[in-house]
Amino acid sequence: MKKRVVVTGGACISPIGNEWEVIEKRLRSCKNGIKYMADWEKYQRMNTKLAAPSEFENPGYSRKQVRGMGRVALMAVIAADRAFTLSGLKDDPMLKGGRCGVSFGSSTGSIDALLDFYSMLTTETLQGITATTYIRSMPQTCAANISVFFNLTGRLITTNTACTAGSLSIGYAFEAIQNGLQDVMVAGGGEELNPTESAVFDTLYATSTKNDTPHLTPAAYDRDRDGLVIGEGAGALILEEYEHAKARGAKIYAELIGFGTNTDGSHITQPNRSTMGRALSLALDSASLSADAIGYVNGHGTATKHGDIAETGATLDVFKRRVPISGLKCYTGHTLGACGAIEAWLSINMMNSSWFSPNLNLQNPDSDCADLDYIQGTGRDLDVEYLMSNNFAFGGINTSLIFKRMS
Repeated sequence: MKKRVVVTGGACISPIGNEWEVIEKRLRSCKNGIKYMADWEKYQRMNTKLAAPSEFENPGYSRKQVRGMGRVALMAVIAADRAFTLSGLKDDPMLKGGRCGVSFGSSTGSIDALLDFYSMLTTETLQGITATTYIRSMPQTCAANISVFFNLTGRLITTNTACTAGSLSIGYAFEAIQNGLQDVMVAGGGEELNPTESAVFDTLYATSTKNDTPHLTPAAYDRDRDGLVIGEGAGALILEEYEHAKARGAKIYAELIGFGTNTDGSHITQPNRSTMGRALSLALDSASLSADAIGYVNGHGTATKHGDIAETGATLDVFKRRVPISGLKCYTGHTLGACGAIEAWLSINMMNSSWFSPNLNLQNPDSDCADLDYIQGTGRDLDVEYLMSNNFAFGGINTSLIFKRMS
């Protein structure tokens, strides 16, 4: 029999705050974290000058502790630290006993560290390259640094799947506990802001250019949207086997009951409605749940035309009704590898407060998007027992997570 998996802690660093109380106020006041980046004017032929940076401080970690961390790894460790603290497991000896692992991802490591390697090829000197340059730049930098920082000796899983890195990490951690391989997993994703990431989407004409009105963008599912905005941050969940959590009297924030993932197998950047819908169905099958039971969907909501249309079409194909849906990237920007984890944690908190944020800047739903119940205005009070959180990434990687409220 498969084990039950519950969420006993969580935390995030985001462009709209780092504690739920602060973030909730921003969501309720309909204020995003998008900013005009004056320094980006120097990049010729880049159209967007918008981004969503996060603000945080080193909480007192020593130089030795952070020497192998770039910005993305530091955010990941801080989020994991706060999540472990909330769970009551931070100083528990079990973390070092082999039954606690880490599953964490990002699109890439720190770009600044990678630049040191690139400069070597042009300057033909190793000046600037140190013993930690690779550690800061390697794809597994978040997972590895978390593992070392907390002396975790269990499994290490790293996902570097762009916009599904965070959600895929959560899903794989869920399976590790569900199958009895681990008792606890810290799972999530991170991403640091860099203009090169905006350039990726700018070359595809997928970025917002409302540079003079950052508060009006992005506008997912809206007829007049003009693209996404890149953000940064980190999110972490503490997943725990139910009986293990119950035995130590842990507070349980939600139960993770379903996970679905697949790949489109057709195009690197163009979303596929059919396989996206299949991922949602796989999550429902995993949870042994009917689509009718889901009371709210947290959408990927990138505010790109093809993405919005494919995602909403896939959602309607599965639900066959006007299910309530809203996204969080209109507040945080697209935090890439972090978004799945940040959005899962915030969705859990909204479910527990029986209020869900509106789709910020959604004024006129695009008629090409499916006919769903897009939450608008000041949000909505909803008594929800089950919610679904969906993410989709370049490479055609689709994920869906289903959480249950604990009574």
